[in-house]
Amino acid sequence: MRKFAQVLALSTTALVSTGAIAVDITGAGATFPYPIYAKWADAYKKSTGVGMNYQSIGSGGGIKQITSKTVDFGASDMPMKPEDLEKNGLLQFPAIMGGVVPVYNIKGVASGQITLTGQQIADIYLGKIAKWNDPAIAANNKGVNLPDQAISVVHRSDGSGTTFIFANYLSKVSPDWKATVGEGTSVKWPTGVGGKGNEGVSNYVGRIDGAIGYVEYAYAKQNKLAVAKMVNRDRVAVLPNDDSFKAAAAGADWASTPGMSVLLTDQAGKQSWPMTGASFILIHKVPAKPENAREVLKFFDWSFKNGDQMASELDYVPMPDPVVKMIQTEWKSKIKDESGKAVY
Repeated sequence: MRKFAQVLALSTTALVSTGAIAVDITGAGATFPYPIYAKWADAYKKSTGVGMNYQSIGSGGGIKQITSKTVDFGASDMPMKPEDLEKNGLLQFPAIMGGVVPVYNIKGVASGQITLTGQQIADIYLGKIAKWNDPAIAANNKGVNLPDQAISVVHRSDGSGTTFIFANYLSKVSPDWKATVGEGTSVKWPTGVGGKGNEGVSNYVGRIDGAIGYVEYAYAKQNKLAVAKMVNRDRVAVLPNDDSFKAAAAGADWASTPGMSVLLTDQAGKQSWPMTGASFILIHKVPAKPENAREVLKFFDWSFKNGDQMASELDYVPMPDPVVKMIQTEWKSKIKDESGKAVY
């Protein structure tokens, strides 16, 4: 695995049964879903012979590349606003759901031993809580040997949907954070060091004693990083896992949300993980290369039908069947070639 920007390259062409040349597809964007896209792409190529080259460069980069038409699809964890979708001629749909988690590196403190509230995480990233044995942290971690050690804050340095989910949640639970930092794929960080991609943050946290960071859950598992429990909206301390991500996604109202841009942070429910989010795919409604767009839709159609177990193995939450049907209806009615013929 490369240290920073991952590149998923599965790009040799192959003959399909009709005798035509299969079209390999290109995408770029969010690092949040990279592990599952990599797994799907590998299985899809084995099944169909069609390759997918996905650059894991962050949501900001994915939006930039799809709007400039340099890739077949973009990926972002921050959903685009309806007016921006319309302006750029884009269709947006959710592909997968998962969780962003706080990770730490404290000698002698195992994964899951520390519990943090959203307000405490905000105060750490605002520089208001500077040591691990701060009274605020100690109050909800009785019996844990918290060291008199400076907290080394690690954040993303690139435009990132993972940052959007993190900052969107903190804006909901901390008035100070909302007023001074706010939300977005990039924010002005009050303190800390930046790492590029989930990979960069994982790398920094893994080697800096006393560090705290935030990454997509699969990266925490892959890098064997300690994960903090979080106190959710119902004031219950929960661990990140498949069940807590599903609990947060259970009440999502995709049908009535423009652009299907549902935000799953700070959801109610005793089991809900507070920093849950969806990752979205962006594709042109009138693509310059209809055959490539068709292959993109075929890839995600295959993934929706065959990829649920692979997603669950990496602790992502697959899209529910009714939502998949809504997505496919959108494909059929809105993605067309220049003559007006449906691509899918």
